[in-house]
Amino acid sequence: MLLNQKYNTEWSSISKLFFRFICSYFLLYIILMFTSGLFETPFRWVGKQFLGFTYDFDVSGYGSGDNTYAYITLFVNVIAALIITILWSIIDKKRKGYNIFCYWFFVVIRIFLFAAMCLYGFVKIFQIQFQPPSFIKLLQPLGEFSPMGLAWNYMGFSKGFGMFAGIMEVIGGLLLIYRRTSTIGAFIIIGVMTQVAMMNLMFDIPVKLFSIHLILMALIIFMTDVKRFTSVFIKNKATENYAYYHPVTSKSYHKIIDKSKKILIPILLILASVLGYLGELNINDKNHRPHLYGIWQTETFVINNDTIPPLITDTNRWRYLIVEKKGQSVVKTMTDNLINYTFITDTIGKQITMHTRDGIKDSINLKFEHLKSGHLKLYGVMGNDSMNVTFSLKDLNSLPLTSRDFHWINERPYNK
Repeated sequence: MLLNQKYNTEWSSISKLFFRFICSYFLLYIILMFTSGLFETPFRWVGKQFLGFTYDFDVSGYGSGDNTYAYITLFVNVIAALIITILWSIIDKKRKGYNIFCYWFFVVIRIFLFAAMCLYGFVKIFQIQFQPPSFIKLLQPLGEFSPMGLAWNYMGFSKGFGMFAGIMEVIGGLLLIYRRTSTIGAFIIIGVMTQVAMMNLMFDIPVKLFSIHLILMALIIFMTDVKRFTSVFIKNKATENYAYYHPVTSKSYHKIIDKSKKILIPILLILASVLGYLGELNINDKNHRPHLYGIWQTETFVINNDTIPPLITDTNRWRYLIVEKKGQSVVKTMTDNLINYTFITDTIGKQITMHTRDGIKDSINLKFEHLKSGHLKLYGVMGNDSMNVTFSLKDLNSLPLTSRDFHWINERPYNK
């Protein structure tokens, strides 16, 4: 075993070399995750001179974790870790082992993994990362989804499935808090994050680098106790207790650390739950549904007293008016173009201010009235044209995706 968390009087040459590299690599990886933006000028030079990146790119990646700058940072990370390992091996070649350094290295890795698992877990538990399919997505043909968009809506469709994935991530992170449960915690994280990494790889989700590194960190922790694990679960043999090494022998220190964990962890979990719940309330449309909420399908469309027929080649005729968020609406034309509008309603005066995001804002340019249940009339002036449109409210239960409930008994698969 190349690495373990016991006290070893003398380490093998391979173990020392292996520790120097993984310690250099992963500590540098964590540091660069938060500081790489400070080295933009030299990193851009490295990318151009050594990796041939001559095109223009943004350091932020616009939310992508697998952007060009991330790969330059990874390249620098690997080369720097190799250089540090070589120099470290030359300067410190007479050292017999790294018991104390190894202990604190694993403390850092466990804390980092715990934080990452709790963050990823709670945004899934409270449906912040993956949200239910929007009205626009419900009207979008499957073939128009990007692979990432398909995966995002797949995860967001079922709140229960997302909660399960999030709970498993949090459990894996919590088990890392105590070293006696860190092996099973790392094992759970390897399983959970491997599924995440495979989804990132197969659905082109740009968090591939980060998810793979989380797996590798968990694998390093698991590797230190893999011998006992294989003895029990594979060879079916008895195994001895694991004598974890701790450089601090003070009993009062251990009591303080143990009590701190018992006090702080519940506080952190409660705080994360409250923030997650408030975050879900803030983005959940049930708590922010505007007046005229729904998908309104156009029945008649009259412009300047001319009734426009519903031709699928008409780029101007509305097919749907989608009202899902306060102050916003989306018009889907007959050619499936999406046009975003500011949409402010006066429910008392039954008046609307509606204009394109980059258009000229009118104070009030439209009026609305409910003709009968599920039917709406919108009339007034849009730009230089008079407009009179009638709509019918689309029944969301007519869509199999939103109408199909859970069934224990299925006489045949409901696969449409």
